[in-house]
Amino acid sequence: MSDASSYLAAVRGSYDTVADAYAEVVPPPSALDPLSRAMLGAFAEEMGGAQAPVADVGCGPGKVAAYLAERAGVDVVGIDLSPRMVTLARRAHPELAFVVGSMTALPVLDAALAGVLAYYSTHHMPPELLPTVYAEFRRVLAPGGRLMIAGHVGEDDGEGECRHRTEAYGGLPVSYDSHFLPPGRIVRLLEEAGFVVTARLTQEPAPGQTRRYGTFLAVSP
Repeated sequence: MSDASSYLAAVRGSYDTVADAYAEVVPPPSALDPLSRAMLGAFAEEMGGAQAPVADVGCGPGKVAAYLAERAGVDVVGIDLSPRMVTLARRAHPELAFVVGSMTALPVLDAALAGVLAYYSTHHMPPELLPTVYAEFRRVLAPGGRLMIAGHVGEDDGEGECRHRTEAYGGLPVSYDSHFLPPGRIVRLLEEAGFVVTARLTQEPAPGQTRRYGTFLAVSP
């Protein structure tokens, strides 16, 4: 098994382990801070009326996918590496489609989507795999398709950092890394994958938090 396959297997197993606890404690999009809701709302508005589906990649238990489907009025398919997360998403939102898949090789045809949302999911990808992930996002998007990525980011003038976790969500055992890249590096990687970045927002840590947040909107020409 390759290093990438081994890492993805560890992430899959970790989220299978914490899926039920995660679904209980992670708030729905309606409980996000105003700026995060605004950026997600902007993406939903851009997707409104799209004829092709939108994918929520790394969908977890489906809360963001359901929010997007309701706000945008489009078909949304959720994709997650964890079978248990997909089971919970299907149970909670039977009106939507959810499938097991990796963002390194999406189970989607070329140019089949109007939009791709990756909400707090790409940070588990090692930086060396991000070009593959972003190329996959570009592959599945139709010309003019929209991409939104959101997640924790590093300092603007730093090299990025990596944090390994062995427990989460109440002390449950996990084994995965979280990578916090500078926003500018994320923009460069998106541009190298062929995207045109149209907006980015960096938020300082919320009260009681230590990590900055970054949201990036892009279009596939």
